[in-house]
Amino acid sequence: MPGGGVADVIVDGERITTIGPGVAERIAAAADGTGRLLLPAYIDGHVHLDKVLIRDELRDHDGTLAGAIEATHERKRRYTAEDVRARARSVIESSVQLGTTRLRSHVDVDTIGGLTPLEGVMAAAADCADIADVQTIAFPQEGLLRDPGAYGLMEAAIEAGADVVGGMPHWEADEAAQREHVHMCFDLAERFDRDLDMHVDETDDGGVRTLEMVADEALGRGYLGRVCAGHVCSLAAAPHDYAERVIDKCLRAGISIAANPVTNLVLQGRGDRGLVRRGTTRIGELRAAGVNVLFGQDCVKDGFYPFGRGSMLEVALISAHAAHLTTRSDLAFALRAVSDAPAKAWRLTDYGLEVGARADLQLLPVPSWEEALRLQPLPEKVWFKGRLVADSSVETRLHRSS
Repeated sequence: MPGGGVADVIVDGERITTIGPGVAERIAAAADGTGRLLLPAYIDGHVHLDKVLIRDELRDHDGTLAGAIEATHERKRRYTAEDVRARARSVIESSVQLGTTRLRSHVDVDTIGGLTPLEGVMAAAADCADIADVQTIAFPQEGLLRDPGAYGLMEAAIEAGADVVGGMPHWEADEAAQREHVHMCFDLAERFDRDLDMHVDETDDGGVRTLEMVADEALGRGYLGRVCAGHVCSLAAAPHDYAERVIDKCLRAGISIAANPVTNLVLQGRGDRGLVRRGTTRIGELRAAGVNVLFGQDCVKDGFYPFGRGSMLEVALISAHAAHLTTRSDLAFALRAVSDAPAKAWRLTDYGLEVGARADLQLLPVPSWEEALRLQPLPEKVWFKGRLVADSSVETRLHRSS
């Protein structure tokens, strides 16, 4: 169990029905977890399934966010729904094998690719509905005012079944356009009764401050607990008084923060000399204030990040390095950031290792979460809605000289 306790867990159908010592003694169909760690399956709260696995087809670029976006344009123009579907399905399947059974994917909606990326990801989600839940976010990667026609496509995406309204206000040309972008996204979310999950201030420039616009809009409209802001890197470069004020607003608005250190460690700080910034947001201060903070895989071998494999355990480890997470409470926070925190951002009511929760579980061949982080083992078993959907075994032998 996550806290180090020992107990039996009984699953009936899709639900956990009983947890306690010795309660499974008379049950024949049982998985032996002696000496192993049982966890809820991970949740990847921030990923881009439409872009996965295209890295080898892109031209090299300068490694920045802008460079990655530009390098992706040409490939995006050649997307087909089947191409996106196959790549997304591959990463969903590998994510499940690595212990993740819920994913929330941003999907580009713009005048370059139209609705093709969404069609492909939704098809992959349907293909994998027996092993994972996949939410889709209509994401205007190119902006709304900078990309005339994108707002109409956003409406069409929601009507086609996208689950969440996305946004990227800092990509607009000036502050007035950024504010209008935020208004437009909230208007769309309210009209269709959708949550919002937006890319916000993914830049080293501390003068870029659309997070406060998002928080003010949520507070002003009473859209509380229904907004997630991704990256928010500029918060780390902004003056402390601004950061403290905005963190308080995020707390009051119930805004979740999807910090994505694995990608921002390589995208940000490119212009720094000497002491190079890590590029991540103020994870420690957000956590101390009580803001809900989660970690996402973000990218898998695309124009933004050449690595990644859908392993939230790996994401937790890299994020622990980036955010100075080393104490026992820190490492427990790293687990929450890939489990309970994204569940809260999704407003799930049936997640976790507790009676009544949906039985999305994984069994790891280690005695503790700390050892899981250190050793990065494959899950021996993964269950989705109470059904075994993945298992694995690894055997390594040493051959010593006689």
